[in-house]
Amino acid sequence: MPDAIEERAGVQVLVCDPAGPPVTTTQDALDLIGASYAGAEVVAVPASRLDERFFTLGTRFAGEVMQKFVNYRVRLVVVGDISRHLAASSALRALVHESNKADHVWFVPDLDALDARLRDAA
Repeated sequence: MPDAIEERAGVQVLVCDPAGPPVTTTQDALDLIGASYAGAEVVAVPASRLDERFFTLGTRFAGEVMQKFVNYRVRLVVVGDISRHLAASSALRALVHESNKADHVWFVPDLDALDARLRDAA
């Protein structure tokens, strides 16, 4: 399935295909933001599409990607199991915890959790 805009819990979400191209550069993130301009408020990216550098905070890649989404006022949701990365990095655990308390970037285990989070935010 290609990336597609779906209504989820009353919100237009660009749901990215797990088999789609990897996000390895900030330009890839900007491309997703651009695709969201077809009517989505949220971009749901499978964790598997994010370059491993995203989960190693010392590379600054996560910060660069997240900042692009914040700057363009598009919510980023990382969808999937990132427990392996969380186990390896207390800094990443702190980032995920703080991000999930705010509105701009969320980390959720699956699309059902995203739906619940969107309903709670309404």
